Order: sequence, then structure tokens, then C-alpha cells
Amino acid sequence: MTVVNKYVVSGDSWNLNLFYLAIQAIVCTGTITLCKQMGLIRDLAPFDKDKARKWFPISVLLVGMIYTGTKALQYLSVPVYTIFKNLTIIVIAYGEVLWFGGSVSPLALLSFGLMVLSSVVAAWADIQSALTSNPVTGDAVSAMSTLNAGYAWMGLNVFCSASYVLAMKKVIKKMNFKDWDTMYYNNLLTIPVLIVLSLLAEDWSRPNLERNFPIESRNSLLVGMVYSGFAAIFISYCSAWCIRVTSSTTYSMVGALNKLPIAISGLIFFSAPITFGSVSAIFLGFVSAAVDEREFSQ
Repeated sequence: MTVVNKYVVSGDSWNLNLFYLAIQAIVCTGTITLCKQMGLIRDLAPFDKDKARKWFPISVLLVGMIYTGTKALQYLSVPVYTIFKNLTIIVIAYGEVLWFGGSVSPLALLSFGLMVLSSVVAAWADIQSALTSNPVTGDAVSAMSTLNAGYAWMGLNVFCSASYVLAMKKVIKKMNFKDWDTMYYNNLLTIPVLIVLSLLAEDWSRPNLERNFPIESRNSLLVGMVYSGFAAIFISYCSAWCIRVTSSTTYSMVGALNKLPIAISGLIFFSAPITFGSVSAIFLGFVSAAVDEREFSQ
């Protein structure tokens, strides 16, 4: 899904992130509703206004997480995005210490240190790549400006993601939500928020729509949007299940193991520069996740 998101939002003229996320939520919610009517999903409770009201703040946090994520992905390469995403684990871990009385072991601290180091190496490699751009044409200045915007959105995404995961863990326990309930309310309640924000903040003029959906890539973009909605179903279900039965930190740390294949796919599909710095950052990020996994399997 990360690779598809990068493909959709990476165009120079793309500026309909909220609309794209609304399409994802609509596809996901529509599919869940259809499966329930066909009898494929049996443990999804009927819609409850009181539950929706209590869950709505979680959906707002979800909007913040997915929007800042797509904005960061728009400016950063897939490998750098996935490496910096690991920093969310540190925020979640200390959030659990404050909210749920957890603790951070020495092995976890070692893993956190490796995560920070991998992010520093990734940033250094990115900056070096930007500085080696042609200074005569102003490419270096433009590249640095793009990186700064990407890092700013990435920083917001880290805190939005941590807030969402921690809050969802707390509310799931309080409301005794099942996994399908979590998925359904999460996606359903984000639809009106995303549509309203898109209508208010995004340019819906015909020329802008034509820039975002050029004829030569229009069909592939639409297919990518629909596919990402279906992928969101599986991601949402697995995430809800994992958060419900484990700690938020464990969920994040296990999820960090997907960073290696995602980073490699970014190098393959988007021709991200393969340098010693970028490869070292990916390796350090994977080692930090492996250390975390070892810690939580003991």
C-alpha cells in the first residue's frame, strides 16, 4: 500500500490527498457493508450512534495520521519515509509508560538508539544527494526545500501515528470493540471528515482535476486508488486485531519489520538513489526492528 500511495501522490501537480484518502475509506466501508449483507461477516454489530460518537475522536486522529503520512510520502523517498516511520515506535513506547504503566528495557533502549541512528544516516544520505544536484539550475535548493517539507510532515506523522495507536488501544478496551467493529467505525467516520475537508481545502476546478488526472495515467491512478482501498481492509483488520491482543509498542515493533521490503521496493520501483548511506540506513533500521522483536519474544 505504501508503494501504491507513493505512485498516486508523487506527481508534481498532485494536490488532492484528502480526496484520495476519502476514496480509500469509501471503498473499505462499502466492501465491509457488502460482505456483511452477503453473510461473509457475522460478528459486525449494527451501527450504533452512541458508539460512533465515542469513536469519532479516534477517527479524527486517523485522518491526521493518514493525511500527514501521504504528505510526507509525497516529498520523501519510500526508503527514507519507512526509516523515519520507525521513530513512531519510540513515541508509542514512552506513551505506554505514561498511559498504561509500561516499562522500557535496556534492550529496547538499544533498539531505539539504532532507530535514531538509522534516521540520522538516512537524512544525511538524503541531504548529500540534494547537495550534489546541479547548483546552476537551482536543483540543489529545490531538493533541499522538498526535503525540509517532507521532514516537517514526517515529524507530524510520527506524533499523529503515536496518538492514534495509543488512543485506539485505550478506547478498544473501554468499548470492548471487536476487530470488524474497529475497522467499520474507523473508515465510516473518516469519510465525512475527509470529504468536507477536501471540499473546503482542495481545488476542485476542472483545470486542477485535469492536472491531477492526466489522460495518459488516469486509468492507472484510479485503479491504484481502488486497490489501496481494498488493501486498507486487510491492514485495518490486522492492525485492530494486533492492537487488541498485544501492547501498542509490540504492534509497532512487529510492524517495523516490514520496513526492509518496503524500502527495497522503493529503490526498485521509484529509482531512489542507491548509496552507501541509504543502504546503511535501511540495514540499521531493520537491525533495530529485529532487536525489538527479540526483546518482545522473550
